Amino acid sequence: MAGTRLDGRVERGNRTRQLVLRRTVDIASVEGLEALSVGRLATELQLSKSGVFALFGSKQELQLATVREAGRIYVEQVIRPAAQAPAGIARVRHLCELWLDYSQGRVFPGGCFFYEVVAEFDARPGPVHDAVVRAQRDWTDHVERTVAEARDLGDLHPDTDAPQLAFELVALMETANAISVLHDETVAYRRARVAIASRLRAAATDPSRVPEVS
Repeated sequence: MAGTRLDGRVERGNRTRQLVLRRTVDIASVEGLEALSVGRLATELQLSKSGVFALFGSKQELQLATVREAGRIYVEQVIRPAAQAPAGIARVRHLCELWLDYSQGRVFPGGCFFYEVVAEFDARPGPVHDAVVRAQRDWTDHVERTVAEARDLGDLHPDTDAPQLAFELVALMETANAISVLHDETVAYRRARVAIASRLRAAATDPSRVPEVS
């Protein structure tokens, strides 16, 4: 009986934690991680302040948990689905398209969660800065590996500079996100798609494998 009660409390705690984190990633994508507070979350979610505090212990841990939760959602929305495409230029294209869909579809209301928090913590040392740096570096490294894989499979010219091409692709995607959020419009996503397709065709050994953007 005691074990059943304990399991029930753990399950309720996990559900509450997920409820809180779903709200914190939305807030942080618009207002930044510094906008998070136990009192605000308790009020908005109709929870006790002591209950929310008990789940995280400090504002910093709340921020770190929010970064981790955003990363989990990001993997589900972009990284994992992209892996379903065949390795090579098709996977590079699919990865970029999924990222643009993730931003344009407002998985987070502020657009790309990490674009917002990188700007907030880029010059602020500490554990939250380090977590944001790791997340950004993991994403850049993933794009670089995907591009390098396409090159090694012969889909891109052998002299393709994978880090440089990855940098350009990420820059186009992030620019589309920033302009769209700032102006509340979607034209920038089409411009990014056109530019990405053009850049990939220029690097491809068979440009016909990169269709024109309709």
